[in-house]
Amino acid sequence: MIITARGIGLLAAAALLLAAGFGFGYPELALLGATAAIAVACAAGNAAWRPRLDVSRVADPDRVGRGEPATMTLTVRNSARLRSANLIAEDRCGTRPVPVPLLRLRPGRDTTVSYPVPTHRRGVIAVGPLRVTGRDALGLITVARSHGGTAQVWVHPRIHLLSAVPAGVSRSLDGRHDKVPHGSITFDSLREYVVGDELRRVHWRSSAKVGELMVREQLDTSLPRIVVLLDNRAGAHPDRTGGIAETFESACEAAASVVAAARREDLPVTLLLVADDDGTGEFLDRLAAADLVPGRRGDDSDPLRTATLRLRQERLGDTLVFLTGPGARADLGYVGALRPAYPSVVAGVFATGGQTPGAVSGLVVIDAADGAEFAAEWDGVRRW
Repeated sequence: MIITARGIGLLAAAALLLAAGFGFGYPELALLGATAAIAVACAAGNAAWRPRLDVSRVADPDRVGRGEPATMTLTVRNSARLRSANLIAEDRCGTRPVPVPLLRLRPGRDTTVSYPVPTHRRGVIAVGPLRVTGRDALGLITVARSHGGTAQVWVHPRIHLLSAVPAGVSRSLDGRHDKVPHGSITFDSLREYVVGDELRRVHWRSSAKVGELMVREQLDTSLPRIVVLLDNRAGAHPDRTGGIAETFESACEAAASVVAAARREDLPVTLLLVADDDGTGEFLDRLAAADLVPGRRGDDSDPLRTATLRLRQERLGDTLVFLTGPGARADLGYVGALRPAYPSVVAGVFATGGQTPGAVSGLVVIDAADGAEFAAEWDGVRRW
């Protein structure tokens, strides 16, 4: 509850009039002071009334690519039985306020407002809650309250079509026409039996020890296994335009394009971020929520050193794709040192002006200005 300048003035005048009326024996002044005080008290009582509003919102769709249209539909219902709502309301869409008319909203009625959600930037846009501002007729006191919950609209990076995918270390003699989801060559792990599993995959010795049917999980090692490492260190993307690092946006587009191309070909692919990445969630949602993380480069606390150490120890695949910005040109040596664990290593460096080092042994470097140019250069790579 906030008292306006007019309310403060009227309250001060009431105090002075009451003091003068009672102090000097002027009942007229005391009457005026009492009237002013009663007006402020009535305004406070009116502001204390809390409207009963039911707010619901629907995003259509709630996940879009960058630049694609999305609409938020907001429905506000006055669930009070007697009193109409005559309020000023606004919704929050990211950092932008959206006015919502609630004039003379009668009991049991609702109003619906639809507005476009800005999708010109990648990210997770928080929408809501609805902020309702109530004011008395004299404008003495205002009160603002929040109604309803919030929603999120996920703006994914653009995906550029990649026609080429890595060939892997070895090729399957039988090909991948059978689309076997669990692989066919190398034992990977054991899991509990579920209805539909083939009995020939049951590991009877382990089943006897555990007391439940255990099934062998197998991995087709002839298929290329791709690991995409996205550099989200702030130091790797030092240039900003309006607070946005365009090189990081391009790197996110390249990461989305590589993962989408691998999934289109039914190839196993893993997406990792250099800093502050839990590795869970759908890859497009993770890229939409990805943000730059401050981190020191060149010392033991550098997140890139931690990430490359993990990649070397776990060997998550045979093809590594590292995507970074101009601030990480000197760090390509760390990635190139992973060649013993990852026979194919590709580095995409954005907006470098042709200054990428050429002496990184066995490292394929794609120097691109944006995601579209990266896709064109990627399809032109002749070796992995």
